Amino acid sequence: MKYSLLLPIGATRPEQAVPFANLVQWTAAERLWLGQGMVLESQHLVSWLSGLGIRVPIGFGVSLMPFRSPYHAAVEARSVALTTGFPVVAGFGPGAVALQRGLLGRPYTSQIGAAKEYVRIVRELLAGRTAEAERGHFTVSATLVPALAPPVSVGLGVLRERMAVAAGEVADAAVTWMAGARYLADTLVPAMRGADRRGPGAPLRVSAIVPFALAAPGRDPVALASAACGAHMRLPHYRDTLRRAGVVVRGEAGEDARALVDAGVFLYGSADEIHGALGEFAAAGVDEVVLNATGVALAHGPRAAADDLLEMLRGVAPGAEPGAVGRSDGGPG
Repeated sequence: MKYSLLLPIGATRPEQAVPFANLVQWTAAERLWLGQGMVLESQHLVSWLSGLGIRVPIGFGVSLMPFRSPYHAAVEARSVALTTGFPVVAGFGPGAVALQRGLLGRPYTSQIGAAKEYVRIVRELLAGRTAEAERGHFTVSATLVPALAPPVSVGLGVLRERMAVAAGEVADAAVTWMAGARYLADTLVPAMRGADRRGPGAPLRVSAIVPFALAAPGRDPVALASAACGAHMRLPHYRDTLRRAGVVVRGEAGEDARALVDAGVFLYGSADEIHGALGEFAAAGVDEVVLNATGVALAHGPRAAADDLLEMLRGVAPGAEPGAVGRSDGGPG
């Protein structure tokens, strides 16, 4: 199982992302993942880093479909591959129903159907084919201007079983969020692997974004879990996901955050203890774990989050020389 890291801050200035991109250059981290940028658009932020000379593999987990047409999504994903010189994992998700209504005027008539259609269009465009869609959620008849670029894997954000099946059918990758190892092993991964795979020939890859914090004096795991996951726990589809995973949430922030810690959805402890817990993700069939130190960044600052990530990544490849598994020159290698 590979290790990556999530940008743990909502950057408002591009230089704020530099320490975390550098961690990918100088450690065993596989790639830098970014969520949907709400101030700085994530794809633009990556282009800024590339212009600075910091070029690392990138994952988007996930970009929200209502913000961009499938054609725009394909252009942006390929642009990131061109500017970084590395393969890209471009994950997409429909977002909350309220977001869809606010940006599109109405929700998608089918969350699963819209997600599958979106992924199909983006994949066809990136493959150099003409994408055609007239009667579904999207209207398009277009091709991308040809360009030689590193490959882009198109992913789906997965919370529940039906979307897991959809990812197994049509996507290159599944990106999970706030899913504990047991829920992955018992529900999500079997649903992905058992799907009728209609699109890509390569096996589906599973990337699990896992919130964590290293134990330290003055730290409260419940407060850190609340900082990392509290905004998501207020959304109906996340609350339903947690219930399906057997995590009892009652709408009380402190109790709900404690439930995440108790259930192993939010990992807290020493580096060795967290590595041990992450072993259960590998056993569940996860190909890549994405370390999410957002709670630490919000509660104790970005430097503390970077320190936690560095300590965890040291445990992945103890004694590795800088550049041996990272990238020392900012470019492909």
